[in-house]
Amino acid sequence: MHSDTGRRSALALLAGAAALAALPAAALTDGQARGLVDKVVGDINSIINSGRSEQAMYGDFEKLFRRYGDVPIIARTALGPDARSATSQQLSAFADAFAVYLSRKYGRRFREFIGGRIEVEGTRKVRDYYEVVSNTVLKGQAPFEVVFRVSDKSGRDLFFDIVIEGISLLKTERTEIGAMLDKRRGDLDALIRDLRA
Repeated sequence: MHSDTGRRSALALLAGAAALAALPAAALTDGQARGLVDKVVGDINSIINSGRSEQAMYGDFEKLFRRYGDVPIIARTALGPDARSATSQQLSAFADAFAVYLSRKYGRRFREFIGGRIEVEGTRKVRDYYEVVSNTVLKGQAPFEVVFRVSDKSGRDLFFDIVIEGISLLKTERTEIGAMLDKRRGDLDALIRDLRA
C-alpha cells in the first residue's frame, strides 16, 4: 500500500517535471535584445579603434560574428533554396566558410568607421524578433542607422541580420551567394573552397 502511494507520488512528480520542461522558454525581451547589441557594438567600437592591422581586425570581426551572430541560420538563409539539397556536412562547411567571407567583407566596411562610434538608440518588436536600432557617427559624415535583428530561436540571443542604411545583409548575401553559385554551375563544394580562399 505504502509502496503504491510512493510510486504514484514519484510518477506524479516526474509527470509534473516533464510538463514544466515542455513549457516554452521565456521569450526574448527588449532588454535582452538590447543587451546583446550593446555587447556587439562595444566590441565593434573596440575593434575599429584598436589600431590593429587590417588582417588582425578581420580575425576579430570573425570572432565577433561567430560569438554574437546566428551563423548557421544566416548561412542557410543566404544559401537559399540550394540549402535544401545540401548535405549536413556541406551546410556546416558552408556556414564556416561563410563566416570567414562575411568577416572580411564587412570588416572592410566597418574599417571605414575608424575614429567614429556606434551608439545604441532603442529597440522595437517586430513579429517574433527585435530590431535594435543604432546610430553610426563618422567624422565629416552625416550619421546613419544600423539595425541589428535579434532572435532567440536557436536557443540563445543572437543577431540574424544587420541592416545598414536600409540594406539588409541577409537579402544582399542571398543575391550575391546565388550569383556565385550560378557562376560555379551549382557546385556548392567549389563555392565553399572559394569563400575560404
